[in-house]
Amino acid sequence: MSSYLAQEVHLARRHEEILSQRSELLQQMETYLGDKKTKKAWQTQAADAAHKRNAALLNDIEAAEKKLQERVYPHPDTVKLETLYWASIKESLPKWEEFLLGRAEVPIGFKKMDTTKQNISYPEEDSQK
Repeated sequence: MSSYLAQEVHLARRHEEILSQRSELLQQMETYLGDKKTKKAWQTQAADAAHKRNAALLNDIEAAEKKLQERVYPHPDTVKLETLYWASIKESLPKWEEFLLGRAEVPIGFKKMDTTKQNISYPEEDSQK
């Protein structure tokens, strides 16, 4: 009978050791899974941030490309305005040529400014008075 009792005590101790090891392994697994979840969350955040950064860089590159294309190939409206501007200059140049050379007065239709007396009124000053 004592052999059964000794065997029972030995099995009980062994059972306690196994439960202790199991508890330790479960704790390690929980820690490992927690670390794995944390790492995955961090990687997901890093991937999202990289995606946003890449999208912003792509937008910047596309904007720069568009600006460069506009320099090489100006917008048709810009070309039209520029053409009209230079046509207007060429048209009014004969009227101004003599004046610019100092041989005549300001052409008709333009006010001559008195450079000695310039009465400039600023809205900020008027509201303070």
